[in-house]
Amino acid sequence: MDKNAIRKFAVWARRELIARVSQRAERFGVTEAAPGDPRAESVSGHLLTDTERRQRAALIARIGKHGYKAVMEEAAYTWFNRFCALRFMEVNGFLPTRIRVFTDEQNGFRPQILTEAIHMELDGLDMERVYQLKSDSDDEALYKYLLITQCNALCSILPGMFTPIADYTGLLMPDNLLREGSVIEQMIALIPEEDWRDQVQIIGWLYQYYNAEPKDEVFANLKRNIKISKRDIPAATQLFTPDWIVRYMVENSLGRLWVEGHPDEALKAGWRYYLEEAEQEPQVQSELARIRAEYARLKPEDIRCIDPCMGSGHILVYMFDVLLQIYQAYGYSTREAVQSILQNNLYGLDIDDRAAQLAYFAVMMKARKEDRRFFSRGIQPHVYAIAESDNWQETEAIMKRAFASHPSLMEQSALRTAKALFDAFADGKEYGSLIEPCVTLEDLTLLSTAFGELREKTDLIDMTYQADVAALAGILEPLMEQARILVQRYNVVVTNPPYMGSSNMGARLSDFVKKAYPDSKSDMFAVFIERCGEMTRENGYQAMITQHAWMFLSSFEKLRAKLLKVDTVNMVHLGARAFEEIGGEVVQTTSFVLRKNKLQGYKGTYARLIEPTTQQGKEDMFLSGQNRFVAQQDNFSKIPGAPVAYWASAEMRRAFCEGKILNDIAQPKQGMVTRDNARFIRLWWEPEFKTLGFDVYSHEDAKVSPAKWFPCTTGGAYRKWYGNFENVVNFKHDGEEIIAFSGSHIKNREYYFLESVTWSAISSSKLSMRYAPKGFLPEHAGNCLYCDSQNLAIIQAICNSCVGLYVLSILSPTLNYNVGDIANIPILDVKKHQDRIVQYVEMLRLISKSDWD
Repeated sequence: MDKNAIRKFAVWARRELIARVSQRAERFGVTEAAPGDPRAESVSGHLLTDTERRQRAALIARIGKHGYKAVMEEAAYTWFNRFCALRFMEVNGFLPTRIRVFTDEQNGFRPQILTEAIHMELDGLDMERVYQLKSDSDDEALYKYLLITQCNALCSILPGMFTPIADYTGLLMPDNLLREGSVIEQMIALIPEEDWRDQVQIIGWLYQYYNAEPKDEVFANLKRNIKISKRDIPAATQLFTPDWIVRYMVENSLGRLWVEGHPDEALKAGWRYYLEEAEQEPQVQSELARIRAEYARLKPEDIRCIDPCMGSGHILVYMFDVLLQIYQAYGYSTREAVQSILQNNLYGLDIDDRAAQLAYFAVMMKARKEDRRFFSRGIQPHVYAIAESDNWQETEAIMKRAFASHPSLMEQSALRTAKALFDAFADGKEYGSLIEPCVTLEDLTLLSTAFGELREKTDLIDMTYQADVAALAGILEPLMEQARILVQRYNVVVTNPPYMGSSNMGARLSDFVKKAYPDSKSDMFAVFIERCGEMTRENGYQAMITQHAWMFLSSFEKLRAKLLKVDTVNMVHLGARAFEEIGGEVVQTTSFVLRKNKLQGYKGTYARLIEPTTQQGKEDMFLSGQNRFVAQQDNFSKIPGAPVAYWASAEMRRAFCEGKILNDIAQPKQGMVTRDNARFIRLWWEPEFKTLGFDVYSHEDAKVSPAKWFPCTTGGAYRKWYGNFENVVNFKHDGEEIIAFSGSHIKNREYYFLESVTWSAISSSKLSMRYAPKGFLPEHAGNCLYCDSQNLAIIQAICNSCVGLYVLSILSPTLNYNVGDIANIPILDVKKHQDRIVQYVEMLRLISKSDWD
């Protein structure tokens, strides 16, 4: 698959389509500056048809509610999705007419639909209009008419992708589609036909690359301290999961659930990324046997699977594949399996309407590929964009009016349930699958039954009643369906959740997360770890790929404590560069499979893939079986903060148990935060020499010293033992200017000017500790630790050794060396060696000082 070509097309197509739909809007007198009068009967001398008037009024109303740019973006995206879907269907022969809409049979840009127009059997096709346009030789108008008719004909079989084009999107259909350089022509020219053939993945890549520029804009706004809005969450957080990681997650959750209860070596042999369970102790084996007996009672149709952040459906598609294999191994025919998978097994949700369209389409195409008659069966998947509720007062009035005709059906429970749904989904597009409505499945069944009986009693004479029931259907049915999905529990939950730190969240989302998920509020991916755990049934499986920060950072310690109460079956620790589209060290990830149970002494399997620097390199290392570890997660709690240190040796764990932690011997402390380093910090040679305070060693001296600038530790590049002393800080009169500056923090000032060891809080390399003699002030990028001279030397020796680096790979593998991480380093008793250690450290300091000076 040529991803460069896909990216080039998708990025260009977005700009082109926005420009084209905007031109169409302007042609009908609708601009950003002046949306126009919705009651107008003509525009610029053009008399509007009834359809155009209706579409134009709907367009103006939509702009009034959502804004001009948002509506143009929405219309462009709609046409992009439709064009991509039609292209996929024509290449794979899935169009019911078997007539291509963009190309001929040789893949030339000569739409077969034009040449076959008078011979087509297409629902809704007005042959008189076709003959008229043919006689007028107006190919452009005929092509637009045929394209719209084809889209509308697909509404009945693919309603989740092809909604009827009678609304304003029909008015905004781009012009000149048959010309060279049009979006359709470029789609055919830039993306090879083979890339569309049987590869539903292309839908996901098109979606990700279409959003590339909006994503860049969101992150540029973050640098200007503009938070991520509800509308921008999909673009900011959507990331197409590498195929091999999807397979790893699905095979080790859904696949494992099945083969552990229904052993099948032939089935398992086809799963390249399946990890065999580690060898367990006898008592664990007996508990596992009990769980497997429960799995053995499952039939294929009993398995409930969900991706609650489905994006364009990559995970759902592979779950479909594995489910199909399970059904076939159990004895189902392919036709029966496909039908049951969509009706019983597969569920998906997302906050983004366009992503949900593509996920829906991808699942439907998988079904059509396996069952040629699938479109005729009228089956739809449980794959939805989360809908938001709006205007409860109006809905309540309609419900009361409709139920008044049949008071026997009007129960207070129906109103209560409907109101609960409205309350739950008021911010559905922002909170998404994090919402758990305060209703039960029984509540939803009662409401659905009452509503169904209302529909059965529809009186065709009473048009008001009929309109009320129809209105309720449009309002309540989406809310009921998504609530049912969010309330029920699943055997398998697999997802790649959004990654978004709390500092980037909008105010409402941040408040919601803090209240509902206080133990994981620091980042959205961590919140979803908790939420997915809630969605998982007892003994079910939860598989995710997330940033790896939750494994180590103190801000996720409470979350780790919760995860220690379920079994980690296996993990693929990916580190940086697991995604081709993300460079650098910023996004470091891990993928893992949890079983919702706690077996004392259970051993998980961990693949450590952090060393390869490419996506392919990580996959190759995984398949080779290198860097595999077996660990009991019970042992993680023996290390301060309970990091997921699966690679820690037994000797290292013993060091943590038997040694003192550094904080018992020394005091690691954060330095001052000036809040404006450009104002308060200089390179030492910049100020006048007479203003430098190189001979001040205490606060008392600082108060009376005429000096303004004092030596400070500010971190710096990797360097051991001594050095990186380039900066001075304005600490005149014991720091009075900094203290008075808004937002500054003078922390731990009682340690200022004392002898210390300093290190760079943020590093691009390894930890390196440097000796700072008396007279230095600590700045927060150059934190310091304090104790007597002898212990200072011993601690510096340990931290600068390979052993110290190994310890920190457990406590802080993120290259951020916080005070809390340093404080937890274990220090063993070295009394019989301490004189030699101190002697060597003093020699190393002298050598490094000589080099620095």
